[in-house]
Amino acid sequence: MQPEAKLVKQIRSYLTAEGAWSAKIHGGDNPFQEAGLPDLIVCYRGRFIGLEVKVLGEEKDVSPRQNLVLRRVREAGGIGEVVSSVRQVEKILKRSTRK
Repeated sequence: MQPEAKLVKQIRSYLTAEGAWSAKIHGGDNPFQEAGLPDLIVCYRGRFIGLEVKVLGEEKDVSPRQNLVLRRVREAGGIGEVVSSVRQVEKILKRSTRK
């Protein structure tokens, strides 16, 4: 299993344990899917979260299209972040429930 796939699996396990729903988006040259979608689409306590997963050290390797999609998620009131650890996802979930 590739390092990013392993990290995605760990993050999804954590999300499930926390009661979140998530779906893995498989990128590439799929003509039926919009380019730049985050790796994980998440719903947690009514909040929409898009997570672009990158292994540690590759967080800056986000394409311009991926950055645009994450920005649009934020502009629409959701959470759009690049993550490289389960700990970062923990912090995002905690922040998402604060008022």
